[in-house]
Amino acid sequence: MLRGGKIGLRARYEADIPVLRTELYDDVAGASRAEGVPWRPITPGSNDPRLVVDDKEQGRVQFSVVELRGGALIGTAALWGIDNHHRSAHLGLGLLPSARGKGYSTDVVAVLCHYGFVVRGLQRLQIETLADNTPMLRAAERNGFVREGLLRSSHWAMGEFLDEVVFGLLVQEWKPAMWSPAR
Repeated sequence: MLRGGKIGLRARYEADIPVLRTELYDDVAGASRAEGVPWRPITPGSNDPRLVVDDKEQGRVQFSVVELRGGALIGTAALWGIDNHHRSAHLGLGLLPSARGKGYSTDVVAVLCHYGFVVRGLQRLQIETLADNTPMLRAAERNGFVREGLLRSSHWAMGEFLDEVVFGLLVQEWKPAMWSPAR
């Protein structure tokens, strides 16, 4: 497990899938804002590609997010679009409604940066988020990400086009957190 100050990133357990599906992906409005594709129902018990980890897939690494105190599942995080030639990747996360507003997003982004830069040896990490997603905007900025652009009306969700903000962070700009995520 990779550890931050408040959270840990660990492998996805089978028992995590029903919780994540119910709390994150069955929320039509929330999932529509978080995903780049239209929401659709997934049959219970089926292999939901958003949640089932394919250990052979090289371009995506998925984690379950847990609280360090008590070990409760609080969300999901991923490095995706991993490009080993250009040494870059995108990162994203989703927290259960009960875990929002507690400062976990900043910690998750910090641990994903450690994983991307230290463990994977990447040069660049990128975040795309909706312009009104204040918690993710703050988490990116607190971790040193630079706002690189605004994609106007680029995300269709629940009957409207929304703006997206693009952030980037280069390894030489990264300032590791004071705590050691690898402990």
